[in-house]
Amino acid sequence: MALFQRLLSLAAMLGATLAASAQPAPYPTKPIHMVIPLAAGSAVDNGARVLTQKMGVELGQPFVIENIPGSSGLIGADRVAHGVPDGYTIGGFNDSILTMVPNIYPKVPWNALTDFTPISLVATVEWGLIVKEDSPFKTVADFIAAAKAAPGKLNYGSGGIGSPQHIAMALFTTRAGINVTHVPYKGATPGALAVATGEVDAGLQGLATVTALIQAHRLRLLAVSTPKRLPQYPDVPTVDEAGLKGFFFNSWFAMVAPAGTPSPIIERLNAEMQKALLDPDLRTKFASYGLTIRGSSAKELGVQTKNQFEMYRQLIKANHISAD
Repeated sequence: MALFQRLLSLAAMLGATLAASAQPAPYPTKPIHMVIPLAAGSAVDNGARVLTQKMGVELGQPFVIENIPGSSGLIGADRVAHGVPDGYTIGGFNDSILTMVPNIYPKVPWNALTDFTPISLVATVEWGLIVKEDSPFKTVADFIAAAKAAPGKLNYGSGGIGSPQHIAMALFTTRAGINVTHVPYKGATPGALAVATGEVDAGLQGLATVTALIQAHRLRLLAVSTPKRLPQYPDVPTVDEAGLKGFFFNSWFAMVAPAGTPSPIIERLNAEMQKALLDPDLRTKFASYGLTIRGSSAKELGVQTKNQFEMYRQLIKANHISAD
């Protein structure tokens, strides 16, 4: 009887050992691939590199960032939408990819509302109207007056058709009642550099993308498109103060994963991101990039995406913006 009990005990121990060995290893066990469908140096790219460095330390695995610019983010987003939903492929997206581009392009190979699993809103990007440092335009009023005097002669650069820069400036020109020619580039950074070199006359850009060029005295910030002046630019008026009453525009940076990514993985990534956003060094760097830290639950990001998708659908239709 004693021998039988010992055998039962050994069998139970063996069963427990086999069951434990059959459990999957804790996530993550290898580097995490983050696709950014934007050029290096963009607002999302700058923030993502700082954020994922902090997250990687806590997760015990590094993030490998791949920039896939072009086609207003369609190509890079497609890589995420059709990625394996195992937590090792995620996306660092701006709001344009999820809410503007699908409303502009007639054929998009993914559904913004069903092919991605939200992880979290990371930050908002504050924006401003920029011109070359030695531009003759000293104020927003100067720019609007010149555009009205010669319709279609002035032009502006953007990160591509349907990019946030395109939508922002289209709204600006519509509100101002001016005709300014759109010149699309492959990414926000090339669009900003085109202003700095004088290829184009102006642009509405996320401050995270153009701060370095402003500090280097290659760009002049005419106004910020925020409700109030920004502490880092106390002498720069808002667009509203500069005469275009009620004008406001910003964008946001979010993390998403392919649809079907398991909830425990989404929760782990969200939790580590929230912790990283509390880091004083990260907060200082985000502020220097023009990023306002937000953070959210996955559910909150999903609701925000759906609401903004519908808002931009109506705005884009009203302004006749199309990639055709």
